[in-house]
Parts: sequence; structure tokens; C-alpha cells
Amino acid sequence: MRSRFAAALVLLTMVTLGAFARGVNPDSLLTEKPEPVKVQKNWYESIRLRGYAQLRYNGLFETNPDLKCDQCDKSWGGDGGGFFFRRIRLVLFGQIHPRVYFYIQPDFASGGGNFAQIRDAYVDLGLDENNEFRLRIGQSKMPYGFENLQSSQNRLPLDRNDGLNSGLPNERDLGVVFYYAPSEIRKRFSYLTSSGLKGSGDYGVFGFGVYNGQGPNNPDKNDSFHLVARATYPFELPSGQIIEASFQGYSGKYVINRNPLTDFDQVEFMDARMGPSFILYPQPFGIQAEYNWGKGPEFNPETNDVEQRSLQGGYIMASYMFQKGDKRAIPFTRYQYYDGGKKFELDATRHRVKELELGVEWQFNKNFELVTMYTVSDRTFENSLKPDNRQRGSLLRLQAQVNF
Repeated sequence: MRSRFAAALVLLTMVTLGAFARGVNPDSLLTEKPEPVKVQKNWYESIRLRGYAQLRYNGLFETNPDLKCDQCDKSWGGDGGGFFFRRIRLVLFGQIHPRVYFYIQPDFASGGGNFAQIRDAYVDLGLDENNEFRLRIGQSKMPYGFENLQSSQNRLPLDRNDGLNSGLPNERDLGVVFYYAPSEIRKRFSYLTSSGLKGSGDYGVFGFGVYNGQGPNNPDKNDSFHLVARATYPFELPSGQIIEASFQGYSGKYVINRNPLTDFDQVEFMDARMGPSFILYPQPFGIQAEYNWGKGPEFNPETNDVEQRSLQGGYIMASYMFQKGDKRAIPFTRYQYYDGGKKFELDATRHRVKELELGVEWQFNKNFELVTMYTVSDRTFENSLKPDNRQRGSLLRLQAQVNF
């Protein structure tokens, strides 16, 4: 016993003398707790996975099989039919460094053929400690239009409107975009999505970018980049209601292949648009409206040629959110109009669209939702293969969505 006591006394004396030598108060050895050792995560420990899948059926009460919209949904009309996977998306993402965030999203139901294709692949590089200023490098959504930026996982109507979506096929391109948003507003953008209010996500209060301009997964066909800019702000009223107002525009030159089988007969057209957005988030009543004007290539049936033409179009949508526990029902109605060409379709197909949609999104829980939507449509889509083609009709459309 005495030997143990002596050994402990010697050890305590040595520690105390060492503390004096280092200028440490020996009393603190008995009262202060050692600081916890900070273990830095490996980058791969920050990677997360999420996704969603959408299964559709468009064949109920269809009055005209020749009424369709290839840009919207290839299983609508024509030779389509039966059940159809519209999207199967997996997202890998993570803050792998305090100033580096990555995001990769493939789609396993692209083009109606159920083959994989990259939708997003980018890195956000923070330019300051709080990442209020950042550069997005890679393939991503270009900041043009609220509904274009809004994820299909959150959008109420089954397809994006023709008026703004015709400017950016699949809403994406390859380039570099600068974004700025104060930390407080970045949190508000996150809340508008995570709370189920159908936000568009965090694309800054200001964004400016340069991109190829030929669409995602496509190389540039000229030496002229497209430029895009957007300013938006989500105002929170004293009542808690949130209103977002935006203005955006882009400009560039788009290359059309007159012969889609070769690259020899290429023509360059001015491709420019601008327009406002207004969002009254559904708390519980909501309004969403956007419009744009511009110039772009468009097929002219009278000359059987593609010409530079003016374009315009947009939509207005009203919705109402009913909620009980984790269950929600959101009835909505949207009217859209578009008068212009679609540069990425054959001969920059001439479109005249007037369409009314009435629908309900049923959220049974956070992992499963069902959309029922009745569409009444009047669409003209004309090119060299179909120079006189106006189709009118209606149909009931269904979509089941799983979120994970």
C-alpha cells in the first residue's frame, strides 16, 4: 500500500513540476476539463444520397391521339400509351469541404427509353467563409425562370410550361454561373423547399452565367457563349406570407442543323429572351405567374424555311393547400400560352399553345404522392414534315411519385 501511495505522490509531483515549467497553473489540472479532440471527417463521409421516381399513365379519356407534346411527355398521344417511367433520379451530393459542394444527378428514364443520362454534374466553389458568394462549375440548371429551376419533384403540374421551358431544353447547360445570396436568404430558400411550399431552391438572389447554349450533354457548335442573368428576392411579410419576385434574361446565338443527319448545313440564329416571375407561396392560397418575350428561330409554313421570329408566352397558376397531419391535398389550375418556335425540335418547330389544366396533388406522406390532372389543349406544332398541324383535345393524366 505504501509503495503505491509513494508512486502516486512521485507521479503527481512530476506532473506539477512539468506544469510549472510550461507556465500552467497546477490548480487547473484538477478543475479544468481537457478540450475534446476534433476529428475531421473524411470527404467521403459527407456524401449523401436521395432521389425520386415518377410513373405515369396518360390514356384515360383521351379524345385525340394526335394531340401530344414531345417536350412535355413522350408517352402523351401518338404511339405512346400504357404505363411510363417519366423520371428515375438518384442524387449524390455533399459538402466535401467547407467551401466545396458537389452534386451529381443521373436520370435512368431519359428520353422514354429508360437509359441513363447525366442531368446535373457540378461543383459549387465558395468564394467567402459563409459561401454567400459562389461559383457553380459544370452542367446545371441555368438561372432562367422560376418553374424551370423548380424541381420536377416539387412542381404541381406534370410538365413545365412551354413559354419559358422552350428557351432551355431540360433547363440545363454546361457552363459557369456566379451566385450571391446572404446567409439569411439562403436559409429562406431552403425553408421554401423543405417545408413543402414548392420553392425553386437556392439559386441566389442574383445569378450571372456563361454557358454553351446548345443544350445539356451537347457540345458548343460555335465560338459564341450564351449569357444569362437573374435577380430574385423572397419577401417575408409581417403575417408570415412569403412573396417572391424575379426578373431574368439570356442572350446568345443558337445553331440549327437544316439536315439533322449531318453538320454541313448549319445556320446561326439570335436566341434571346427576358421576362418577370411572381410567386405568392401557398399559405394556404398561392399564385404563380411568369411570362417572357424574345427572338429565336422558328419554322415558317409559308416559306417552308426556318426564320428569325419574335416569340412570347407564359402561364398563370392558382393553388390551395389543405393539410391534416402529414397528409396534404393541393388543388391547382393553370392556363398557359405560347407563340413561338422550339429551337431544339425539327426545323425549330412552330408552336401555338393554349392549354388549361385542372389537377390535385395528393400527398399521403412524405414518401408517396399522387397527381390527377385533366388537360384541355389546343396545340399547333408545324415543321417541314407536318406544315399544317393543329390538334385539339383533352385527357386525364395520372402520376405516382415515390420520394426517398
